[in-house]
Amino acid sequence: MKNLVTPAWLASHLGAAGLVIFDATKYLPTEPYDGLTKFREAHIAGARFFDLDLYADQDTDLPHMVPTPGRFAKLIGAEGVENTTRVVFYDQKGIHSAPRGWWLMRLMGHEKVAVLDGGLPAWLKAELPIAIGDPRAVAPTTFTPDFRAERLKGIGDIKRIIEEKDALIIDARAAGRFAGTAAEPRPGLPSGHMPGASSLPFLDLIASDGTLKPRDALRARFAEAGVDGTRPVVTSCGTGVTACVLALGMAQAGLPEPAIYDGSWTEWALRPETAKAIS
Repeated sequence: MKNLVTPAWLASHLGAAGLVIFDATKYLPTEPYDGLTKFREAHIAGARFFDLDLYADQDTDLPHMVPTPGRFAKLIGAEGVENTTRVVFYDQKGIHSAPRGWWLMRLMGHEKVAVLDGGLPAWLKAELPIAIGDPRAVAPTTFTPDFRAERLKGIGDIKRIIEEKDALIIDARAAGRFAGTAAEPRPGLPSGHMPGASSLPFLDLIASDGTLKPRDALRARFAEAGVDGTRPVVTSCGTGVTACVLALGMAQAGLPEPAIYDGSWTEWALRPETAKAIS
């Protein structure tokens, strides 16, 4: 299954057996919206809601950290997803948090997964079927995870990478947050970046119509950030969400797949022993 699907493709497959559609919208703390509430107001016909705070480790104060494979399997199986299911993620903003769902499925070894290019705005623009309210109940099934540890990095890995300089750290946050000149959306969290990291705001990968830019444009932008396919890459952001947009962009550009630093800047900034850089 391709990493991106178009609204036309998804519309032609609505209701197909073995296809599950998820709205994986996650708004920032500064945005006055709730993803589930907005889902109930309008969603792609047949879609279900994928709560990133539910598909997460419940025993940490850090936001939406990766859950155990067992927790993920239990939750996703309850939504009717099994290992043969094709899964499509979208979000209400375009391409923002849907890639987190795409990446989580792939982290658990499920490759039959894609992101709707342009998200719900593209779907609405095309005047395709929508629904309101809660999704219909589905019969639970069994999903067996095949955890891919190489796709995930923790703070210990990042400390080592900074010391040994054997991988590139690419930060998906806005340039001002990276530089330390703009505030973080989470109260009390300082802005700045990890020493040696490079800035590549995820919005730089998005075209004016809200879709992902073409392959050549993606490769050129990644090259500007030092990503040429010769060194391992770890992507980061505020809480591990838009870092996944960079991962999707690299996949679409034909570059080697990066790992995601799950704790991202929130974890790094909160730890008193870590160095914080501004520029």
